[in-house]
Amino acid sequence: MIPKTITNWTGEKGVIFGAPLTEEGIAQIYQLIEYLNKNLQMEGLFRVPGHSLRQAALREMLNAGAEIDLETGDFHPNDAATLLKAYLGELPEPLLTHRHYHVHLKIGELTRFDDKGDKTNVPDKERQIEAFQLLFMLLPPANRSLLKLLLDLLYNTACNQHINKMSAINLATMFAPHVIWPKNVMASDLQGNIEKLNNGIAFLIRHSQKLFKAPVYIKEYARLYFTGSKSLQSNDDLTLWLRTKDGTMVATNAASPSPSMTTITDEICSMATKSSETHSYTESALKELYQHVNKMPESAKKKKLIRQFEKQPALTPSADKQVPFIRRHWRSRSLGGIIKRKVLEKENSTSQSHSASS
Repeated sequence: MIPKTITNWTGEKGVIFGAPLTEEGIAQIYQLIEYLNKNLQMEGLFRVPGHSLRQAALREMLNAGAEIDLETGDFHPNDAATLLKAYLGELPEPLLTHRHYHVHLKIGELTRFDDKGDKTNVPDKERQIEAFQLLFMLLPPANRSLLKLLLDLLYNTACNQHINKMSAINLATMFAPHVIWPKNVMASDLQGNIEKLNNGIAFLIRHSQKLFKAPVYIKEYARLYFTGSKSLQSNDDLTLWLRTKDGTMVATNAASPSPSMTTITDEICSMATKSSETHSYTESALKELYQHVNKMPESAKKKKLIRQFEKQPALTPSADKQVPFIRRHWRSRSLGGIIKRKVLEKENSTSQSHSASS
């Protein structure tokens, strides 16, 4: 069989190790991931190194873009596991990106509040999951794709820890240096953050099945933003998972949305109604003004006013043919900005509720 080839960022064929992350590179590395998912019961997987000569041969085949049959017995699962870590470690930028490094540390510090509104040392897992859901939505598509494949693999590995002896924290210790440590730093440079980083990656592994879903309020708000409709249009939206004051998640029928979702929906409709009313009133007033100017006696002042109307097409009656003002206002509002404002409002309301209870 003639091996297929890929083209890396330099234009040369092959060479995925050390090159920036691409979908083509992920397609090659997926061969390792798929093979490892079939050998999860191997004791010490990702901890025991493979054979150096077999790894070199496998590395060369992956760089050449070859389709590899790993089931022939020529390679060992430890070879594939070691190469997977090597690939991640040789990426020019960590899989979780330099930009998000400090965010991961901050998310790990999210804790619950007591009845008096004071912070405790108990991690707030629901808030952490929600924060990671939002953070992963900001990852580049290729990083997000590979991260999901990797976390699924590590989650499945940890589920077999009674056989392979590799728990989530053991796996995190193996992978944190390759996926989140900033490049060109030594362990001594990270000081007290190593334990935080290891615990953070272990958290991602344990909760990986929830992290690649957008929070419910984001999905609903995005749907309302793009459709401008209150009605739910798919069976997936029939049940919404909402968080109660004590932090637990409960299911509610979407036919009777929560107060927070009702507030968001009402705000959207109110914005549209107010914009429409304002536009209608302004348009009527401008038409009346334009007609009044036309009835004025010929003079330099009249000509000047007419020229001002002509310079601003939206001020003339012909503006009826243009896109309605409500649509320009609606689309001019960034969805990301609206979501960010809603998240901040949610955090402020939570802090105020804690203060009120205190």
